[in-house]
Amino acid sequence: MTTLKAEKRDMQTKAKKLRREGFVTGNVFGREMKESMPIQIAKNDAERFFKTCTKGSKVTLEIEGQSIATLVKEIDYDSLKRQILEIDFQALVKGEKVHSVAEIVLLNHEKVNTGVVEKLLDEVSYRALPESLVEKIEVDVGDMKLGDSIKVKDLPIAADKDIDLLTDPETVVANVAAVHNTVEETAEEEAGETAQ
Repeated sequence: MTTLKAEKRDMQTKAKKLRREGFVTGNVFGREMKESMPIQIAKNDAERFFKTCTKGSKVTLEIEGQSIATLVKEIDYDSLKRQILEIDFQALVKGEKVHSVAEIVLLNHEKVNTGVVEKLLDEVSYRALPESLVEKIEVDVGDMKLGDSIKVKDLPIAADKDIDLLTDPETVVANVAAVHNTVEETAEEEAGETAQ
């Protein structure tokens, strides 16, 4: 599990001011916590962390000498400024199922030459115990042919007895569609008309 250093945030200081000072704000909440804990994370640490981790990732938060096993629940990202504004973490409780998402990553789509691979689903929603959490689902689409599709029920996560799927198993994750090239079609039609 990745470790991320954070410190408790003084609520007297506004989030905007903290961002200007090089921090990302956040909250830690959980069933066994009386109230949520406002935190701040050094911007550089947060950015480094999110090069490899995302929503649904497990992370150990080091907060003033205390280690808390958490799950990244929400990331507020400003795409215009290209900066992380806020991150919410859920403290994990042993023996308690949590709602999370697993990111879908398609592999070998460049090997498909009978059509174009369309990714129709970015993440799978599910519930699981902390030890069964899944961050990423890698799907090898290299052998797919035109007309093929992969559904959620075809993924390894669907066969995992420790996971309760929340996304409909019939949802299509990816398919291979025909490449529509209008220039070629027009040329073929003209060739057909000339032959008649």
